[in-house]
Amino acid sequence: MTNFALSAVVATVLLAHASAQAAPPVGQNALAGPQIKVDVGGRKLNMYCTGKGAPTVLFEADGGRAGWDWSAVLPEVAKRTRACVYDRAGLGSSDPITRASTVANASKDLNFLIKNAHIDAPFVLVGAGYGAMVAQHFALRSRGAVTGLVLVQPMHEDALPADRVGKLDAALACLAAAEQAKSDAACAYPGTGINGENGPALAAAQAAQVATPSYWRARASELDSLETSASQLRTARKPFGDMPLAEVPHGEPAAIVAAVMQVLDRQANK
Repeated sequence: MTNFALSAVVATVLLAHASAQAAPPVGQNALAGPQIKVDVGGRKLNMYCTGKGAPTVLFEADGGRAGWDWSAVLPEVAKRTRACVYDRAGLGSSDPITRASTVANASKDLNFLIKNAHIDAPFVLVGAGYGAMVAQHFALRSRGAVTGLVLVQPMHEDALPADRVGKLDAALACLAAAEQAKSDAACAYPGTGINGENGPALAAAQAAQVATPSYWRARASELDSLETSASQLRTARKPFGDMPLAEVPHGEPAAIVAAVMQVLDRQANK
């Protein structure tokens, strides 16, 4: 696997932007609701693209999270090339799950999404946490369509989170509360620094999300299927060869953008 560390320039950017943004990122409201609904085989996934150019940068959110997590990163990448976010089944504005939320099933959905949305290769995939597993599985199965990877605090198939059982129990408890239309402060949508500051529209969308049983079913299914997902990625695993690949140890928008730019630069100079 070809890997390269974040450069001193990226580290400097990370330090310079360590404080939280004072205002929501421009364009964040577009991610707070449905945009383009793409059929992936009897179900529809929500996606949003902005910017022009090639390759297309596709973003894969962490477990139990929607495409809106990338609201601070998306517009910066879109200044250079086309950038797209989407919501996995049951999350954000996508249709509910109809099968187990495994890495392989998410990878298949992504393949249908790209095909039916008529998005042309090549792609650079950016995945956070669990989403990094999905991104890698898709890249390993894409037969060359993916030409770069950026992995943000990636989950690894041989080092699954030790607290996953507790998180699953919590998700199931929140599912029960949502099914009974009960409010529970412990069932709030978890915050993240990746999307910068939450504006009113995004905050309202996240609050509405955690009130729906379909969200908690999807989140619980991803957690419950982690062992299966790990096995699927382990089976697919092989060297990425000379594909540009960067790992970002912190979910800070400026560092992620800088890593994406490094991958795009390296890809262009191959």
